[in-house]
Amino acid sequence: MNSDPKTGPAHFEDDDYPAYTMGAAAEMLGTTPGFLRSLDEAKLITPQRSEGGHRRYSRYQLRLAARARELVDQGTALDAACRIIILEDQLAEALKINEQMRTQH
Repeated sequence: MNSDPKTGPAHFEDDDYPAYTMGAAAEMLGTTPGFLRSLDEAKLITPQRSEGGHRRYSRYQLRLAARARELVDQGTALDAACRIIILEDQLAEALKINEQMRTQH
């Protein structure tokens, strides 16, 4: 494991590291494990699996799940909420790439 004495193990800084169990993720989001499973079924997030087959979530996935919960709580259908989040994520990535290209020239 890569470790820096100042920051700890490298995965502590990694937004994609699957650090959270389903129970911990649901508790952090104030939702149910069933809601997280529905996001997996809707293909919004695909958690990694532990050796025992348990779902593990990253901080990035938890941000997407939190946004989904926010939209669903506002009355948006789950499938529509997932599509909105995917489009928001794609737009943010395109804007980031655009800014990187702009600063290179």
